[in-house]
Amino acid sequence: MIEVFLVAGDLPALSAIQAGLTAYSDICIVGTAQTAAEALAQITLLKPAVICSTAHLSDQTCLALVAQIMEHQPTPILILSGDNDPILEQDLLAVGVVEVLVKPAYLPEAAFAKELSRKLKVLSGVMVFGRAASIDIAANKLELPVAPSQLGQLPPVTTNKPRRKPAIVVIGASTGGPHALERVLSKLPADYPLPIVCIQHISQGFLAPFILWLSGKVKLPVSIAIAGQLPENGHIYFAPDHANLEFDQQGRFRHSHGTEFLHYPCVNVTFNAAAKFYANHTLAVLLTGMGEDGADGLQAIAQAGGVTIAQDEASSAVFGMPKAAIEKGAAQQVLNLEEIFEALHKLGRAGC
Repeated sequence: MIEVFLVAGDLPALSAIQAGLTAYSDICIVGTAQTAAEALAQITLLKPAVICSTAHLSDQTCLALVAQIMEHQPTPILILSGDNDPILEQDLLAVGVVEVLVKPAYLPEAAFAKELSRKLKVLSGVMVFGRAASIDIAANKLELPVAPSQLGQLPPVTTNKPRRKPAIVVIGASTGGPHALERVLSKLPADYPLPIVCIQHISQGFLAPFILWLSGKVKLPVSIAIAGQLPENGHIYFAPDHANLEFDQQGRFRHSHGTEFLHYPCVNVTFNAAAKFYANHTLAVLLTGMGEDGADGLQAIAQAGGVTIAQDEASSAVFGMPKAAIEKGAAQQVLNLEEIFEALHKLGRAGC
């Protein structure tokens, strides 16, 4: 049974969400609130597994509520929004929201309740970390402290094939990925010598706000990969939220589609394309996420002679994707986020 706490700025919205979730016997609504103050008081006592809140509350911003929860009682939080608000979405990601779910006007209530229940079940298994945040609500500015260094010794890279200096970095992530990517990519220097291609499972409409937020955290330029574009060194590219990302015979980006893919973008598709084009010049990382996407692709890169890294369980929000890769024997190294940064920095600079 998953214990969920609901917060909504008005009673009709609160009632509608609660009614929609009653159809799911494995979800238990342990409490509800309409204001941030009321929510904080109850959450402290009830300690729910997941918190679901609308983006707008009656007494203060949802942003302030999330910041206080993540500072004093870290809990996975899902925000419900009626439309895309890039500024709010950037700030919510910064203070620790795991996911924002938009309800399209055309989507029936029953279908939305089904998707909401699925998201809540996933988030109930997410590990979140406390963080202190100072928020200027009027200016919509956030200031977050840098996480303390937890540098570890870099394990040796082993492979059965000769390996060459990496020519590209490919990174796959899903649930918990935005924060994991920020922690790794924000530490890379402005003169990092390789192109970095990221595949992040994300709902349509949220990639642009995420890239805007991430651009304020990293030293490298960040953009969506455009079909026909050749990856440039020192640039971070993201696969689009509506298609898979591959490489053509000249190494230029190519978008593709297929009914067999559960996710857009699919990590396996990009990883397999990198294994085919870049072979033993590939440096691949598989980060936190639910499911198995990326495991087969990471294995293909390892077999091609590339370097393959999976995030460890302790630092993963959801250990599904890295675990699947590790169990396949696709991950040559299993590292925490700080060690992953060190590996990208050292291998990118000095080769293998």
